[in-house]
Amino acid sequence: MQNKGKLYLIPTTLGENDPMEVLPISVRNTILLLDSFIVENEKTARRFIKNICPEKNQQILKFNLIDKHSDSNLYESYLDECFSGTSVGVISEAGVPGIADPGAEIVKIAHRKNIQVIPLVGPSSILLAMMSSGFNGQNFAFNGYLPIDFNERKSKIRLLEKQSKENNQAQIFIETPFRNNKLLDDLVHTLAPFTKLCIAADLTLPTEYIQTNSIKEWKNKKVDLHKRPAIFIIQQE
Repeated sequence: MQNKGKLYLIPTTLGENDPMEVLPISVRNTILLLDSFIVENEKTARRFIKNICPEKNQQILKFNLIDKHSDSNLYESYLDECFSGTSVGVISEAGVPGIADPGAEIVKIAHRKNIQVIPLVGPSSILLAMMSSGFNGQNFAFNGYLPIDFNERKSKIRLLEKQSKENNQAQIFIETPFRNNKLLDDLVHTLAPFTKLCIAADLTLPTEYIQTNSIKEWKNKKVDLHKRPAIFIIQQE
């Protein structure tokens, strides 16, 4: 009986830096072995593969998409190759697959089909921000995007602040990069003065910025986060 192929979860860089600065050699070695990939964007996936494995033949590569336009009913078929012994890789757009990433749906299917899942080491902006925040690394929650509507967002911010205090839990969230400055302004005008806020932007890049301050202190600081990938974390102690 033929052995099944495996599903490899392949991390990428968090920005336009040399992959080998932030990724272990195991990522490159795995990509060299694979020709079939599940990705959000074929163009950026091809560019990443070319950067980390310039000698790999791009013509033989196969890509299946898991973007917002793809039919999720097809996802199961993306792993059919595994049953003929061919391994498949999931590549994230940035960071690690399955964490705030649609690759989680493919992983779910792999477990249901008893296909071995192999996660590879790489940078996660969420974990890097949490590591560098000084907040409670024993108890934290990732909340994704906050509501766009101002009143709903204000209510959500206050709820997260309350949960942070009651549970001694760091609350992590993100925003579309072009709305970062507006989110920071909302946080400064909604949170209590002594609630702590960590902002971690451009992680692993030369322009990396990580700072934890009280809201009272943030009111006196000027930082431009426009179009910079950022993680926000609050904790009220």
